[in-house]
Amino acid sequence: MTVDEIIDRLGGAEAAARALGVGTEAVRKWRHSRTFPARHWPALLAATGLTLAELPGAPGVEAAASDRPQGATAALVLADGSVFWGRGLGAPTAEAPVAEICFNTGMTGYQETLTDPSYAGQIITFTFPHIGNVGANPQDLEAQTIAARGLVLKQDVTEASNWRAAQRLDAWLRAQGVPGVAGVDTRALTLRIRDGGAPNGVLAYPADGRFDLAALQNQARAWPGLEDMDLAKSVSCTQTYEWDEMEWAWPEGFSRQPAPKHHVVAVDYGAKRNILRCLASAGCRVTVVPATASAEDILRHRPDGVFLSNGPGDPAATAEYAVPAIRGVLQSGVPLFGICLGHQLLALALGAKTYKLDRGHRGANQPVKDLATGRVEITSQNHGFAVDDGSLPEGVRITHTSLFDGSNEGIACDDRPAFSVQYHPEASPGPSDSHYLFERFVGLLDVRAQAD
Repeated sequence: MTVDEIIDRLGGAEAAARALGVGTEAVRKWRHSRTFPARHWPALLAATGLTLAELPGAPGVEAAASDRPQGATAALVLADGSVFWGRGLGAPTAEAPVAEICFNTGMTGYQETLTDPSYAGQIITFTFPHIGNVGANPQDLEAQTIAARGLVLKQDVTEASNWRAAQRLDAWLRAQGVPGVAGVDTRALTLRIRDGGAPNGVLAYPADGRFDLAALQNQARAWPGLEDMDLAKSVSCTQTYEWDEMEWAWPEGFSRQPAPKHHVVAVDYGAKRNILRCLASAGCRVTVVPATASAEDILRHRPDGVFLSNGPGDPAATAEYAVPAIRGVLQSGVPLFGICLGHQLLALALGAKTYKLDRGHRGANQPVKDLATGRVEITSQNHGFAVDDGSLPEGVRITHTSLFDGSNEGIACDDRPAFSVQYHPEASPGPSDSHYLFERFVGLLDVRAQAD
């Protein structure tokens, strides 16, 4: 489209100036130059619904192919035709992974982040530049395998500098079959995601060094995205197992829960190991069941409480099998605690609705307000969907809210022992402000035990 056509689409010069936060003189200059400055592209895309390739003067995949920088061995290709060249790391791609491109603002814990099952279906852009500086080790895994489909870095991976490191990050990625790209302007990519929402993209690191950028763009365009996608079953356990390992502590490392006071069944929608460790450290013997477990499957273990874990994908899709099970647990009166996807599924089971956030919350610096106490917690989060406050039924109250965008961060039932939060109280990685929630859950178990 031409500049004039786009300005007319926005409603004229004055409307375009308001939409893009500039003066009408700037719009006049755009008409004269017949192009838009690159810094206004994200706002233009958001205001018009156009793709980058449709903006006059914006580079498409054809231009990117001819402008491949010397030494570039990998590329991130977005659905709108944007290409971010860089240097490949990890495993070369026989088949380039397609995913939603998100960003994470955490300054530590990249190994825990990459193995968090909630990142299934996503390629992670790390905003912190020094990724790989402490290497990788077998203790900092949240799951046995990497959940993310790839990663995007600003700087090349350096030699590991940490006494716990067992191997370099890129060697670990290679062993896991996961590709990455370094040398990318991650600030520009993050601003694009912030202003225009999380795009679909493909991370290509071909062993032969050949790129078909048009085909990669078409692959990104054709991917349906995370909405309506159930990913919990793909990362959940397939068989029930017992867990008693507690949190890591100096100097002994991990230890076992010797005398559990309560028995908790954890429904695994993509559970992180440190969540299970927090439950064990709080005095619980934990039985982990698959995401597809029915209410009968859960309750036959005679639990003192039920935990709903984090996980990936669209909660409305996972709800097809999860909601009936959760409603059965609610009817039994057994105390229930959910986090992240488990929070969203509890809300759906109670009759509420969820929606997809434009950008999501991912990082370890997310401020959340406890509405009962007024206390502000700095939390660790990783989610792209949220509970619709306006859809919550009577008898379900909002307990926490995000100070970034006002979205829902927690609910509790007035007539039954059930509550949940959107963030990660186990905080691996992240601050420990919210560890008290595990104690709150155990408090409900104590009350029920006394009543029995």
